[in-house]
Amino acid sequence: MNLQNKPELLEHLAQAYALGTLRGGARRRFETLAREHHAVRVAALLWQSRIAAMNELQPSAAPNPVVWTRISNLLQGEQDAQAMQTARGQATRAEQANTSPSGWWRNLLVWRGAAAAGVAATLVIGVASVNVREQLGGEITQLQARLQSAPQIDYVAVLADDKSQASVLVTFDPKTKRLTLQRVGGFQEAADRSLQLWALPGSGAPKSLGVLTTDKLLRLAADVQDVKEVPTLAISLEPKGGVPSAGGPTGLVLFKGALIQKML
Repeated sequence: MNLQNKPELLEHLAQAYALGTLRGGARRRFETLAREHHAVRVAALLWQSRIAAMNELQPSAAPNPVVWTRISNLLQGEQDAQAMQTARGQATRAEQANTSPSGWWRNLLVWRGAAAAGVAATLVIGVASVNVREQLGGEITQLQARLQSAPQIDYVAVLADDKSQASVLVTFDPKTKRLTLQRVGGFQEAADRSLQLWALPGSGAPKSLGVLTTDKLLRLAADVQDVKEVPTLAISLEPKGGVPSAGGPTGLVLFKGALIQKML
């Protein structure tokens, strides 16, 4: 299957892979395609970065105690319903075994008790269902708010070494005017050296976009004009703190990759 010619399907599979819902043989086939095709690898890394960014937006929180109460109500409703079924079975057996007036009276009491239990169970389940729907509605609202505040990725690049091994994933969010760099390789510069990110335009001199720290995840301020119509990004190894932009890279260019503007 050529996923590069089916961008919507590629986005769907990359999203499912990042979320962990793509499993079994389908997941293994997708991983094989990602190793063989640059576009598939970019889509997978992009969605993994997007999901990771969403996790950073929301601080961890303990479940509301009300949730446990609602779960308890649901379980109690199921137990009451089971008790009602048991009472009905006992009433039926008693009716068959006792045909005397006193037996009829006992059966009447049993059926009344079963009916009362059924009404109570129905009320408990109904209240619990309303509470669960309210809880889900609140969680959906929170999720929508998180999605709206999630990064808007318009540009993406995978910078690789001379052996085509991915080393740095770069994305650009025009909403926050931020370049996000995520190290995905194992390269570590020496203490007296720095990695520097460059925009390589189609014509003209390279422009520095910032100096990388040793962090696995780094965000750099950038403007749309810094990346618009820039076909390639590169990272060079420079003296500690980097070099002035006007002179261009002075050290070895370690990683390079095409900057792609997303269409979806």
